[in-house]
Amino acid sequence: MLTTLPLVVALLLLALTLVARVRTTWWWIRAAEFPRLQLALLAAALTPLAALPDAPWSWMTLGTCLLVLGLQLRHVLPWTPLWPVQVQAAAPGNDERCLTLLIANVLTPNRNARGLLDQVRRHDPDLVLTLESDAWWQAQLDAALEAEWPETVKVPLDNLYGMHLYSRLPLVAPRVEWLIQEDIPSIHTGVRLRSGHEVHLHALHPRPPAPGESEESLWRDAELLLVGRRLHDQPAPCLVAGDLNDVAWSRTTRLFCRVSGMLDPRRGRGMFSTFHARYPLLRWPLDHVFVSEHFTLRRLQRLEGFGSDHFPILASLCYRPARADEHDTPEADREDRHRARATVLEGRERDQE
Repeated sequence: MLTTLPLVVALLLLALTLVARVRTTWWWIRAAEFPRLQLALLAAALTPLAALPDAPWSWMTLGTCLLVLGLQLRHVLPWTPLWPVQVQAAAPGNDERCLTLLIANVLTPNRNARGLLDQVRRHDPDLVLTLESDAWWQAQLDAALEAEWPETVKVPLDNLYGMHLYSRLPLVAPRVEWLIQEDIPSIHTGVRLRSGHEVHLHALHPRPPAPGESEESLWRDAELLLVGRRLHDQPAPCLVAGDLNDVAWSRTTRLFCRVSGMLDPRRGRGMFSTFHARYPLLRWPLDHVFVSEHFTLRRLQRLEGFGSDHFPILASLCYRPARADEHDTPEADREDRHRARATVLEGRERDQE
């Protein structure tokens, strides 16, 4: 039995790789999209054992490992420095056209507000977006931030989907929407830069497909794609930010980028994995900042943990529409648009079971 163990493990890795290709919304299948890097590393670690000449079925084990490695790297390599960047680097200067956004899923039961607020003071962002923030978190944030970040949108909830936005830049017509499910809010607002230009921010935190949350990814997918379709239909300089409960390389997130035309600043730079903060071997990028082609990137940084299961992430972006042609903006075809429209309609029509 032990002599065939490498082959059994290799076939299991292949099965997990292939099941992620199944088009379904069931969480236990969609979850196979998350650990692509981990599966690739396991396949790479198994390859030397498979290559031993006296190992039984060595050729099959080696071939299976290389197949798994190739299929998984095909998905994750764009989020490494080995790939060309998708959002171009910002040129020095033009500070009045730039903004810095800090995003933090605080984890509602976590009470280490000082750990987060110390980092806000240290990095001094223009906007602070918190997720999973309830009334207790609002009290801590108000006391520490409102004096210098007076423009606010507050949605305190105790269902793990509260969110708060604090800004020192003027917010233009901010609103809270409940896009797909009546207990899942989102924030949509204009932001006036110091230069006088107005850009738009869409803050999201859709429900994850996971045990105890949702048996399917349908409602998460529908919310992302609904926003993506809106951005396509009403193009404007915009940012989409938040804990999207989806990895950067998933089928839905890539479809969202094609439908919306949004760019991922991490492509060509790194994964900047923000979850799970306590388990380094089980970590992937769930907290996102997507930008329209009007922006260049000054800085992207994962910050320190503060007791949450997510790390905060910091993005500094500059509004430079004159450089839009430098970006390779993704585009959706007819099939993509049909799939997005069908997902949104189904998400709106079906009640969560």
